[in-house]
Amino acid sequence: MGEILDGKALANVLSEEIKEKVKVMTASGIKPHFCVINIGDDPASKVYVRAKKRRAEKLGIDQEIFQLPAETTEEEALTLIQKLNKDPQINGVMVQLPVPSQINSDHLIEAINPEKDVDALTATNVGRLWQGTHFVKPATACGIIDLLDHYKISIDGKKAVIIGRSNIVGKPLAALLLERNATVTLAHSHTKNLVELTKQADILVAAVGKAKLVTEDMVKEGAVVIDVGINRIDGHLVGDVDFENVKKKASYITPVPGGVGPLTVESLMQQVVALTRRQNGKS
Repeated sequence: MGEILDGKALANVLSEEIKEKVKVMTASGIKPHFCVINIGDDPASKVYVRAKKRRAEKLGIDQEIFQLPAETTEEEALTLIQKLNKDPQINGVMVQLPVPSQINSDHLIEAINPEKDVDALTATNVGRLWQGTHFVKPATACGIIDLLDHYKISIDGKKAVIIGRSNIVGKPLAALLLERNATVTLAHSHTKNLVELTKQADILVAAVGKAKLVTEDMVKEGAVVIDVGINRIDGHLVGDVDFENVKKKASYITPVPGGVGPLTVESLMQQVVALTRRQNGKS
């Protein structure tokens, strides 16, 4: 029976660490300040933005929300980003996705100053991530590594299979696992013989948004299983892993909810603090 990887408990530990760092910085006249640009009326986006703001306030971080109407043009959004880039009081900038169809989200992300890129999605910071010279990391991928470290789960030399190749989770997590000397396979919708790959994984990560995609027969005995999926079924949240059956074979497994999810916002705040320290000449 797999041990539960409690992301919520770790998030609380990280929260106290971040709060203390912010307290020390504030005492020296430096207060982290980041901005979230949310365009349109997507209900889920508004929920996420409010959750980030509440968390920031508890940690002593200033967060400013720019709520723009759905008819905002790309040019108007780019003008706002340039304004925030130039403001020395702003330490971090992020665009809440998705954006309305008349706007190319890649154009907005690329307009963000890499030194203020909280999500680590600009091409510059993606390149740094794969080179191993990064100073900021995508939040969910960072949270997963923190979770493995917290439970003292070895990454070095392990076979890791990630199902999902998104720019937000799959690809950056692959880079961070490679950095820690794992042998990494990225699987996706065109992957043939998926089960053959997953059954070899010491660390198996599911991040595709398909409820209960990973079943017991796909998992090697004793594997570490990380479920990034969030799917709503009959009013309940479930992951990409068939939790009740897979936990019988896994050595460690994350639940949904309460696994990776709580770490994402906490990790985002870690990045805000890291960028603020960097901009103020602190390692």
